[in-house]
Amino acid sequence: MDSGEKRLNELGYKQELRREMSLFKTLAITFSCMSVFTGTPLYGQSLRYAGPATLIWGWLVVTFFTWFVGIAMAEICSSFPTTGSLYFWAAHLAGPRWGPFASWCCAWLETIGLVSAIGAQAYSGSQALQMLILLATGTNKGGGYFASRSVFLCMYMGLTIAWAVLNTFALQVIAFLNIISIWWQVIGGLLMIIMLPLVAQPTQTASYVFTHFETSPEATGVSSIPYAVILSVLLSNYCLYGYDAAAHLTEETKGADRTGPIAILSSIGIISVFGWAYYLALTFSIRDLDYLYNEDNETAGALVPAQIIYDAFYGRFHNSTGAVIFLGIICGSFFFCGLSVTTTAARAVYAVSRDKCLPLSPIWRKVHPRSKVPINAVWLCAAISMLLGLPILKLDVVFTAILSVSTIGWVGSYAVPIFARLVMTEDNFKPGPFYLGRARRPVCLVAFLWICYTCSIFLLPTSYPLRWKTFNYAPIALSVALALIMLWWVLDARKWYKGPVRNIDAQNGNH
Repeated sequence: MDSGEKRLNELGYKQELRREMSLFKTLAITFSCMSVFTGTPLYGQSLRYAGPATLIWGWLVVTFFTWFVGIAMAEICSSFPTTGSLYFWAAHLAGPRWGPFASWCCAWLETIGLVSAIGAQAYSGSQALQMLILLATGTNKGGGYFASRSVFLCMYMGLTIAWAVLNTFALQVIAFLNIISIWWQVIGGLLMIIMLPLVAQPTQTASYVFTHFETSPEATGVSSIPYAVILSVLLSNYCLYGYDAAAHLTEETKGADRTGPIAILSSIGIISVFGWAYYLALTFSIRDLDYLYNEDNETAGALVPAQIIYDAFYGRFHNSTGAVIFLGIICGSFFFCGLSVTTTAARAVYAVSRDKCLPLSPIWRKVHPRSKVPINAVWLCAAISMLLGLPILKLDVVFTAILSVSTIGWVGSYAVPIFARLVMTEDNFKPGPFYLGRARRPVCLVAFLWICYTCSIFLLPTSYPLRWKTFNYAPIALSVALALIMLWWVLDARKWYKGPVRNIDAQNGNH
């Protein structure tokens, strides 16, 4: 028996999903969930708040603190290799008294975060596609086709449906696509990182990229320097999470008590290096900062990295072919990333309904007999993401809201098990192969405080003066959702929800 399956049985679960993923496949899915290009839509905004230096150094600061979170998660993952991962960990670590409540909060945060993350990827992918079509048909200045809001919404829906359809096949199909994805991102990422500054001659000086600091209060409405710096670093906060995808696949991975932690830490390492190099390449290639935001430029001022790439290729070759190819790489990256996030979200919904946490749980926890995939859970995630996209027809701030909700939910759910691990007594913890020992308290404390900081900054308004069209709706949406979930707990759920449900029967060695 596999060490991961043995530990799963000890924890009270029988093996239902197919355990055939190798470390490389798990790493491929985790890497795709994090994606090198994730922050592309946020880059222009972040650059404008406080200039290039803050954005570039901010990435290193965020990476430093992200390691604490990753190491804390890797230790817990090594001890509890289950698909329910975060909320299962929360239930066990918080002990019998607080376990059900901790698990309830964590399960809901995680579900909200993951399902809205599908929307964030669909929006990013549609935006890259919109730019690709615009540049391929002759740019904004040359009468190219700029997709209207309704066409944009159709792209958003199309991507979400495509991911759901692909996720109804067996996990081998997703794993195969994710192996293409890891090469797509590594080769595509390297191409962008090396080629872009080479094409974009002359490039910016190193002193501009690493030391130039300027705020743009007239454009952003933010005049306070600390506030501008915080908003500028949002890009890095948004890009550097998603590594828990490895934990969701632990019931389908061989030797998961070892491979889970390795996949979590490796993906943080790879993405932090690649992501930083990508933003450096973009920043070195800036031609004219103010022109990037001009609504009359070739990309209609809609996506700053697209304009940077266009300027580089047009300046060198006097055509936009190279820019179209590079935007194709970014589009593909969002496609693969959304596919992985859909896989992860469906696994989380399946695990949560297996423990009767969602309304109509018996429907969502059904696993297809042949493909062994929770198909109903996949379609539930897709349907909610599509509903989230509907306001695109009227509001520009939809992306900010979806992105903030997904980050707060997803990263916030990390906080619950990490906090429980911080305060529990050591005797109650059965360590896995990856164990922190005495270092766990300082590591978990730094990780927990960092998560609290990350969640709070995504609630801030991102532009002033506050108007209906520029407002960050995330605090309202989250407050309503969390208030309803807490009310449900107080009035009803606390009477019957006892945390994760064991599903091993007596003769299977229950203890």
